[in-house]
Amino acid sequence: MARLSAVVVFVVRSGRRLAVTVLGLALVLTGLAGVVLPLLPGPLLIIAGLAVLATEYVWARRALEVARGRATQARDGIRRRRTRRQGLQAGPDLPSPGDDSS
Repeated sequence: MARLSAVVVFVVRSGRRLAVTVLGLALVLTGLAGVVLPLLPGPLLIIAGLAVLATEYVWARRALEVARGRATQARDGIRRRRTRRQGLQAGPDLPSPGDDSS
């Protein structure tokens, strides 16, 4: 009886790992296609695939940490450029012609 329960545990664990692997790889591959195709959100699908794979694989967890770090850097860079651009659009505070408030 103990052998049967050990076999069941092995099959369930292997089945879960196989399902996680297939789903994670499918998301990563779809994400890679999405980098080239304009209709798919490629980077988001790659990160989602790595998140699924990270539940079973240490290498995927490390890759996910790297991807999250790069996504944070990209977000911060976009925010800096947006703030800089808004500051340039506002222009300096110069008095209007004919404004004698000084």
